[in-house]
Amino acid sequence: MDNVVISSKNATLLEVLDRVLDKGVVISGDIVISVANVDLVYLGLKVLLSSVETMEGMRGAPMSGANEEPT
Repeated sequence: MDNVVISSKNATLLEVLDRVLDKGVVISGDIVISVANVDLVYLGLKVLLSSVETMEGMRGAPMSGANEEPT
């Protein structure tokens, strides 16, 4: 995987968003709420954030247009 480090400490929100949509990012986390060592609530979170163009490239096939009939 290609790791790129930004040399400047000042990055705008637009630059960060552009890089995230270009490369994609996965966020994963777990939250457990418990009382007296009894788990009451478990919340698992997995989010994939990417542009449609990036996902099409990873999938290897273009998506059909909105006006086309599904085959």
